[in-house]
Amino acid sequence: MERISIPQLTRAPNRTLEISFAEFLPGFATLTPVRGQLTVSHGGNYLQVALTAETIVSLTCGRCLQLYNYRLAIDTAEMLWLTAQPTTPSTETEITPENLVESLPINGSFDPGAWLYEQACLALPLVCRCQTDCPGIQVGAAVETPLDQRWAALRSLYPPES
Repeated sequence: MERISIPQLTRAPNRTLEISFAEFLPGFATLTPVRGQLTVSHGGNYLQVALTAETIVSLTCGRCLQLYNYRLAIDTAEMLWLTAQPTTPSTETEITPENLVESLPINGSFDPGAWLYEQACLALPLVCRCQTDCPGIQVGAAVETPLDQRWAALRSLYPPES
């Protein structure tokens, strides 16, 4: 997706831009393209960004370690404040709660691809389970493997199992 110029967004109809997309995100492994709708609205001193999208990702179960497919649905909205000057934190700047919001320069641009990547990463489940009742890895199940005949001579050195 191409970057959106914030000053040019003010000239769009209703100061809003709607983007339909179906593409793979760089750095985000999916089985299908990410498909959805992104809406960016200029509100004077902020951008209102809304997203609905979905894709299928392959995850690893945290209990049994098997791969499984997961339908990732993203439905989110965020406000990005516009500032007169780009804010670059220095080592001498004290961080206050007011500084903990995302902001963009008013004459800059918005990267919808990077924002979509961030939202997709945030939508991934924290706990990955292939099933709600996944039993996990079976521990203690003795697996009898046939003895390789090349090692049979070493077997005679151990006492017989009772």
